[in-house]
Amino acid sequence: MTVPARIGKYRVDAVIGRGGMGVVYRGYDAAIERAVAIKAISRTALPIDEQSATLDRFRREAQAAGRLLHPNIVQVFEYGEDGDTAFIAMELVEGHSLHEALAARRRFTLREVARIMAELLDALAHSHAQGVVHRDIKPANILLNADGRVKISDFGIARIESSNLTQTGQMFGTPYYMAPEQFLGQSVGPGADLYGAGVIAYELLTSIRPYSGGTPQIMRQVLDFETLPIPPSRLNANVSAMLNEVVLTALAKPIEERFASAVEFATLFAHGIVDSLALTGDATPGAVLPVPAPGTDVPASGLAGAGRRLAALRRQQTVPPGGTLSGERGRVAGRPVSSAHKPRLLVVDDEERILSALKSVFRDDYHVFATSDCERALAFVAKYTVHAIVSDQRMPGMAGVELLRRAKEIAPGSMRILLTGYADLAAIVGSINDGEIYRFVAKPWDNNELRSIVREAVAVSIELADLPPPPAMQRRSDRALLVVDADGELYRSIRELLADIGPVRQATGPEAAMDELAAGDVAVVLFDIDAGNPSDNANLIKTLKQDHPQLLTLVATEASDSELMIGLINEAQIFRFINKPVALKSLRGHLIAALERARQFEQAPQLVLRQAPEMTSDPRLALPGQWLERIRELGERLGLRRRGP
Repeated sequence: MTVPARIGKYRVDAVIGRGGMGVVYRGYDAAIERAVAIKAISRTALPIDEQSATLDRFRREAQAAGRLLHPNIVQVFEYGEDGDTAFIAMELVEGHSLHEALAARRRFTLREVARIMAELLDALAHSHAQGVVHRDIKPANILLNADGRVKISDFGIARIESSNLTQTGQMFGTPYYMAPEQFLGQSVGPGADLYGAGVIAYELLTSIRPYSGGTPQIMRQVLDFETLPIPPSRLNANVSAMLNEVVLTALAKPIEERFASAVEFATLFAHGIVDSLALTGDATPGAVLPVPAPGTDVPASGLAGAGRRLAALRRQQTVPPGGTLSGERGRVAGRPVSSAHKPRLLVVDDEERILSALKSVFRDDYHVFATSDCERALAFVAKYTVHAIVSDQRMPGMAGVELLRRAKEIAPGSMRILLTGYADLAAIVGSINDGEIYRFVAKPWDNNELRSIVREAVAVSIELADLPPPPAMQRRSDRALLVVDADGELYRSIRELLADIGPVRQATGPEAAMDELAAGDVAVVLFDIDAGNPSDNANLIKTLKQDHPQLLTLVATEASDSELMIGLINEAQIFRFINKPVALKSLRGHLIAALERARQFEQAPQLVLRQAPEMTSDPRLALPGQWLERIRELGERLGLRRRGP
């Protein structure tokens, strides 16, 4: 491409970007000795039937952005035409885009997120006050200058509210960040910008977007009111319940359930950040809370309005773990709840100092019973409804695994959490194979992580409390068991073992396994994790389970890698571990149990919650790109979607 020497009065120095509306040059205004960015469109490069509409939009970009004078909005200096070239000269931002930072997998601290969102929302408040809606709020349009300050660019699809130039029915925007009304081609207002800002907040806090896939899949997820984002706290334990509520409110699908203004969003988001900082032990808000611009009214009804939207979110079942659902219903943040109305938590450890510490951590939220006596703990489980049990593995007289096994027999509705170290790997695997634990927590643990796990466990226990017992299982299964086995030896053995039980299929590797899953009718997967790259295989298993939690997975391995095994326990909720060489007699029992559990999931889908994996973006980010695309295709073909909270 030939770079022009000049455009209008500006010297052209270099190409600095290309976009959907032409080329961006670095230029120089010699009259006032100022470097500028020049966004240019050549009329001759456009299809004849699109020239008029495209140049009209380009001109409106200059008109819209030219009205906006704000430190967090790229300033427009001039619109002009030079022969066949239409151009806008604007402020040159030395730095990079937020998209580039996220693509480089940069992790932002809570304070950094607070500042970015405060500046973004302050700029949107100014824009909306001027009657300008951006309509394409996304990280690529959020520039960060050398000082880290936010600069919103590209008002190329902005709508001037006082104008009728933009036709209803046109769909403008970038799919990941588009509000439902944009997908529907409806009239778009400030709520669409706030939705896009909500997606950015979610991405800054979790490193992933609320919805994934190609445009058709994203559109389907955004427009389906039953498909809900994973609450941010499931991906980042430092996100508080209040911050969860704020982000999910911004992402509400009905416009009326989102924030009424950018100011309201900013105010409540800042309070949510302060609440989250307190979780991390940082009790000094510093400059987190935004100061409203002169003449800007902060709505006194902001918190009340958020409460109304929170009620609507509850109706959609989007309240995150740690919110005020079920056993914590009616709780006001920061106000202790009567112990008679709290969920019950049983803590078992042989060290009094640990019992005291855990009681202190949980006493505001739960009725905590703490003991170092295992028999006394079991007597308590027999007498009272216990929502969650946290037990140390190394207990005198009775191992934690045995305690949890007996507790399950007495109270199958309790959720069981095991505290132990890597040295107890054999006991951990045994407890998984007996179906004893909901989560494994390595010692020494992080209190915030443990809080998050206990919140999830209690929420699941309450959710399933009134579920009737699963129906009696029939031995013959119409759903297949898939064996991922490179040499076929394990597959052939299992095919003989289950000849009277149900169909068995084989895949020789991960990609073949995805083909078999896409073909349908697979209820259980037995994965020989040692075939190929164990780390890639583990990340695939975790990602499949996170996207499709109803899938039952067994892992055959001869490895003793504690970190890999524990990651599979927490992030993939492996149903059984099969040690190699495989003992066929015990293997048959494990496989029948998995097929029966799969049938229970079909008949009572709520039971999937008991085997819901820990949500994290790490395995997804570590997968080869082509595998991620296959997983997305798999979800589309099977009509599956990532679960809600």
